[in-house]
Order: sequence, then structure tokens, then C-alpha cells
Amino acid sequence: MDLLWKEFFRDPSRWWDARNSKPSSRHPDFKHRVSGEPLWMDSCGNPSWVHEELRSRGFLAEPCHVSLSTAKIDSFVTSLRACTRKKDLARGTHLHHDIVKRGLPEKKCSDALVTMYAKCGELEKAKMLLDTHPSKDVITWTALIGGYAVAGRGQNALECLELMKHQGVLPNAVTYICLLKACATTRDVDKGKQMHNEISRQGLIENNSALGNALVDMYAKCGAIAEARQVLEELPSRDVVSWSALIAGYAQEGQAEQAFNCLEQMQHEGILPNAVTYICTLKACTTTRAAERGKQIHDEIARQGLLRNNILLGNALVDMYAKCGNVSEARRVLEELPARDVVSWNGLIAGYAHAGEVEQALNCLKQMQHEGIFPDAVTYVCALKACATKKDTNRGRQIEEETTRKGLLRNNIVLGNALVDMYAKCGHVSEARRVLEDLPSRDVVSWSALIAGYAQEGEAEQALNCFQLMQREGILPNAVTCSCVLKVCSHRGLVEEGQAVFANMSKKYGMNPSLECYICMIDLFGRAGHLEKAVRLIQGMPSSDSTAIWHALLSACLRWADVNVGGWAFEQAIKLDECDESAYILVANIYAEAGMEEKAKSIEAMRMRSTAWKSEEVKA
Repeated sequence: MDLLWKEFFRDPSRWWDARNSKPSSRHPDFKHRVSGEPLWMDSCGNPSWVHEELRSRGFLAEPCHVSLSTAKIDSFVTSLRACTRKKDLARGTHLHHDIVKRGLPEKKCSDALVTMYAKCGELEKAKMLLDTHPSKDVITWTALIGGYAVAGRGQNALECLELMKHQGVLPNAVTYICLLKACATTRDVDKGKQMHNEISRQGLIENNSALGNALVDMYAKCGAIAEARQVLEELPSRDVVSWSALIAGYAQEGQAEQAFNCLEQMQHEGILPNAVTYICTLKACTTTRAAERGKQIHDEIARQGLLRNNILLGNALVDMYAKCGNVSEARRVLEELPARDVVSWNGLIAGYAHAGEVEQALNCLKQMQHEGIFPDAVTYVCALKACATKKDTNRGRQIEEETTRKGLLRNNIVLGNALVDMYAKCGHVSEARRVLEDLPSRDVVSWSALIAGYAQEGEAEQALNCFQLMQREGILPNAVTCSCVLKVCSHRGLVEEGQAVFANMSKKYGMNPSLECYICMIDLFGRAGHLEKAVRLIQGMPSSDSTAIWHALLSACLRWADVNVGGWAFEQAIKLDECDESAYILVANIYAEAGMEEKAKSIEAMRMRSTAWKSEEVKA
């Protein structure tokens, strides 16, 4: 801009003077006769010396189409809108400072400024400007509400609704769309229903498909799938966005068949799925491990050529195959993607780690770095799981060094927990303790990983000490923590301590004991010879229809050669599964241990018959 003005002042005759003929302030004041380069006298991008030079040469004395002040404001508003579109906060802030410096009426640019700050995520600044705005309207309020909704600050967005209504400003359809997004992020279905009623009373949904889609999306994300379905079915017209929102809701709730049915129904109505629809449907395949259905969807996607320009869809395919256990297919999809990113590699690394293919997982980490793709916290979490499986402490230490160097541990508790877990599972409990103590914040997962590590190494006192420490920090244990502690109590014969932990689960920690915790207690009583307590515990359970319960009791009976309780436990086990081979073997061993050889042989014969019957059933 500086060079253009210098060129202009060297020879103004080489420039068209359009000041008197231009139709609006959007058209330039001067235009180069050869190159067509434009110049505006009141552009906010002009160097500071230009205004004085124009005045000294008499150009400002010429009549202009619009007043100087108005032209400047129009120019700034246009520039601010451009910053909003590009999310260019730095440029927008500079323009704001320039408006103040030039003494222009800031209030006339307020709408554009509030919108720019809100859309760029500078929400406190947007709110401050809105508070000083003399005539707040629905546009400025909606800009701020939308900013809060996008930032995941749903509660702030809903508070704005009350404030704007209090000031007599009524929401419009766009405001409601932003507010429904806020309800979805906070999962506030009651507030969402209130808005639904308001929208219906005003008849806004009848000619606004975007608002209808926002309602479907809100109910779906809040888990109210029946309401989402009802809204969709009552829409005057529905499109791919409506159906995709409903499919996403079914996928989120694990109702894969319903998601697949929706895909078929929308296609039957002549609505073609887009990339978002397929991503949501692939998520449904992932949650239910429906690999065959995922393959069919993959074929549809390939036929439509959607993978050529949509990396998110490619990543969803990699993730689906990896989580369904077909890691080789996930690898093939990844290698055929036109472009891949850290998310693509994370899906594959997680798949290899879950499948126990540790070397492949760690090789993928090297390969992605070789391609110039930087790992993120998720990558390292997956790689650490692989190290834990392989008990590869050396590679785990390298990852700790990398993550520390990058400062990732400062603000990612999941990564910190993965490090604690890796060291604990590798038997390096002192290292796990060091990492935990260095974490900026720790939670129940951090402590549970360390307690499990101590339990694995037989360090009962340390495990119980950590259990007390975490509670002193105000962190309540979960079922996993209690299960680890109960195992420690069982192996050390600490019956009273174990009973106290088990009782506190419902009394103090606010949770029902898990099946795993019940099994730990049966084992605890069994090892201590309190079989009658184990029986009473089982009889008091909400449900005893798991063979694992009876196997635990049978194992306890084997320790003490108790044929009475063992015989009863066996009867309960085969009621659940008359071909339960483990139950037959355990009870036969109990009888053999008690010296009842004939009874043991008869049980073995029963086992053979049940095995043969099961084999025939499988063949049939």
C-alpha cells in the first residue's frame, strides 16, 4: 500500500479520479490507468502519512460521494467482517485499535466488533463490548451466544438468553440454533425442551430446516433419541443433515441396528448420504464391532469416490477396521489414503496396541515421524499401552523423555496416567510413583494404576497406603480401585480390611459393587476359610447369574475340600450352563481332594457326556 501511494503522488495524472462518479464507498477513489491497481483515500490499511499528503495537495477539498467519517466506518466494518470470516483475531484486534486511535465512533462498529471477537473465540472481549453497547440487538446477542456455543461454554450461552430477554430482545431462528447447540454441549435436555416449546409457539420450524435439524441434533446428543426421531418425522422436509444427526445419536447410544435402518430409510426417501452420514454410521459399526456392515459401507464410499478429498472419512474407516480387530485392513486403508494425518496413524497404532501387536504399533510411531507427522498426546497414550503390553520399559522411557521435552505432560492427565500405568505394569513401581507425584494434577485413574502396580508386585502395605493417600487428597475410589485393594486384602488374608472397603463402596463412595468386586470378596472369604460368609454374600447379590461367581466359590471349596458347599455351587453353575467344563473339573477335583474317588469319576463321566453333546450341537 505504501508503494502504491508513493507511485500515485509521483504522477497523479496516471490514475483515474473516480471520486465523483463511483457508485458507493466500496469502489476505489483512484484507479491506475494501466495496471488497474485501486486506492481508497479512507482505507484503514493506508499508511499514516497519506491523509496529510492528500490534504496538503488539495485532494480532500474535492467533493466526495460519502462523508469522510462514514467512508472510514464502512471501510472498517468491511475489513472486520473479512477478519471474522478468516478467524483473523490479530488483524481484527489491530483494526479495533486503529478505530480508537483515529477517534472514529466505536459504537457504530460495535456489531462488527462483537461478532469478530465472538467468532474468533475472544469471548470475554466480545462480552465486554456488548455490555457497553447502547443499543444491543438480536444480531449482537446471537454473535456472542454462538461464540459461547462453539467454545463449548453452553452454560454461558444459556445465561445470555436470560439477559437478552430481560432487556426486551427476543431471539430469532439463528439465536435458537446457537442455543440448541449449547443445550447439546451441556446435555441440558430440559432447557432444550423449553426452547422447543418456544420455537413451536412462534411457528419458526415450519419454514426453517436448519432450526429443525438443530432440534434433532440437540435431542440426539442429549441421549433423548425417541424425541429426536419424533422431531425428524414431524419436519415439513428433512435432508441429509437431519438424518445424519439422528444416525449420530443412535451410534452414540450404541443402537447400531437403528442407525443402519436410518441409513436405509433415508436412501429409500431419495436422500443420498454424505461424508458426515457415513462417518456417523461407521461409528455405529465401531461400537458394535459390526465389521461386515462396515465393509459394505466402505464399498459404498469407494464407489462414490468420497475418500479422494475427505481425510475425516478415511480416518473413520481406519478407526472402524482397527477397533473391529481387522488391523491389516485398517493398514491397507491408511496406506491408500491420498493424505493422512496424526488421527489416521493414531487409529492404526491403537488397533495394533489393542491386538497385542506391539512391534507393529511402535513401528507405526516411527513411520509417521519419518513422514513428518508429529505425534500428539493420543499417539503417545496408544504407544505407551503397547509398551505396557510388551513390558518394554526402555521404549517407554524414551516416550516419557519426548513428551516431557514437548511439554505435553503439563496439561494432559490422560497421558500422565498412561505413563504411570506403563511403569506399573512393567514392574517399575517406584518409577510409576515418581511420575504420579510429578503430575500437575492426578485423578482416580492415576492412583488406581499405581495401586494395581503395587498389588501386582505383592507390595500390600504400599497399595493400602496409596488407597488412604488418594482419599486424603479428596479423590474417591472407583470400582477398579476397590477391586485392586480387595485383591491385595485377599492375598494377604486381611479379611476385616477387605470387608470395610466393600461396605464403604455403597456407604461412603456412592457406588454399587461391581461383579469383579464380588468375586474378589468371595476369593477373600474363601482363602480365609470363611465359606459360609462367601455363600451369604452370594445369596445377597442382586444377581448371581454369572458362572464366574460359582467358579470363584468352587475354587475356594477346592482349597478346603468342602464337598457340601462345592456340590451346591456346582449345581448352581450347571443351571446356568450345563456344559460348563470348568465347573465339572473344579467339583471333580474337590471330590478327589476329599478322598471321594468314585464321585469324582462320576463327575468326570458327566463332563465327557456334556462335552460330547456340546460338540454335536456345534456341528448341527
